[in-house]
Formats: sequence, C-alpha cells, structure tokens
Amino acid sequence: MQPLIKAVLLVEWSDAPFDLIEVQFNPTELSFNKGSQMAEIAIPGLDSPLLQFVRGQAETLSVDLFCDSTEQGMGAVATSVTTYTDQFYQLVKIEPGRHAPPICTFFWNSSFPGSDISANLGNQKRTAFRGLVESVKHKYTLFSPFGVPLRATVSLAFKEYKTLDDQLAQLNLNSPDRTQSYVLRQGDTLSLVAERHYHRAAEWRRIADGNRIDDPRRINPGVFLDLPPTE
Repeated sequence: MQPLIKAVLLVEWSDAPFDLIEVQFNPTELSFNKGSQMAEIAIPGLDSPLLQFVRGQAETLSVDLFCDSTEQGMGAVATSVTTYTDQFYQLVKIEPGRHAPPICTFFWNSSFPGSDISANLGNQKRTAFRGLVESVKHKYTLFSPFGVPLRATVSLAFKEYKTLDDQLAQLNLNSPDRTQSYVLRQGDTLSLVAERHYHRAAEWRRIADGNRIDDPRRINPGVFLDLPPTE
C-alpha cells in the first residue's frame, strides 16, 4: 500500500530560507483557469473578423483547505486553529525586503495538471504551480465554549508568476528560424541586435557574415540588415 502524499506549499522568502507548509488534509478540489487574449480584426465583406493572438493571460489556481485543531481538546486548554490558518494568511502579506508577498509553489505529486502536455509546446510541462497568493478567505465553523476557533476552511487564490527569462526558456520561441529584416538605429551594435532577435549577443557574427560586414564597429543608422535564420 502506497503512503499518503500530502500537498505542500513551498514559500520563498526574500530574506530567509524557504518554508514548507504541509496541508493537514488534502484538498478535494483544485480549480485552474487559463485564457488567451485575442483581438478581432474587422475586414469589410468577410463573414467574420480575423482573430489575432495578442498574449496569454496569467493562469490562476483556487483551492480550499480544511484546518482542524480539535485533537488537542475543546475545553480551556484548546489550541486555536489559527496556528494552522495563519500560515496561509501570511502568504498575502507584504514582505519588508521584497515589498510584495512571497512567491509560493503548490506541489502535490508528479501527475500534476500540465505534466502531460504535448512536446510540440516546448518546455512548458510542469509538476507544480508557482505564483503569488492573490487572496485568502477564512471561514471558521467551530468554536470552543471559550470562543477559541477550532475548525476553519481557508480558500486560497493564486496567480501565476513567471519571470521574463523563465517564459523565454519555456516557450522556446522559434521565430528566428526565418530570415527577417532590420533597420539599424542610432546607438545600435550588432551584438545588441543579436540579443534582441536571437536572445544571444554572441550571435552577432551570424549577422555580420550574412551581411558581409568586415568591421562590425563601422555600421551606420538607416542601413537594412538581413537577420539570417537559426539552424
């Protein structure tokens, strides 16, 4: 018989080691929401507008966690369930060092939603959800005779968090595999153009060779460059 695997939240603090918060009871539901923003391009005479992809929208995760402290009794020595719920409440609070709430990652097991997407989508597979806690809702459902809260449901709403470097590495965008043109601007260098187009400044030699530039230090604004495709 396999052991029970508990869901875990990894909390990344700015000025301290990370924390692992293990849930008391695994959630019975997880709700994910991911969308794309599309623009409609209206062309007279067509039956419907053309659709243009603009950008992806941040994914969200919603989960309800049940917390209970009645194992320690319900009398005068009862333990408040806030010893559990406050661990989640702190995740929406601002850190002094970061000036923002901590970054959190929700783990459960390797069969996490998103772990089996097509290899055609690049390196976007995942086994966890990393984001910021957008909201925390507490619902206390049981109190001791002395008013100590003993049971609660904590509703957490996460919003996806990815840095620019994370997204470029995951998407593995391959538009540089086609030849494109670029007009040099004041202050441009070949390494700067290579960084913008290929995301690697070292690819300046590809541009120089493709445009028969002997001295990359002598380039003038207004000149058209061909940006060769990647292999």
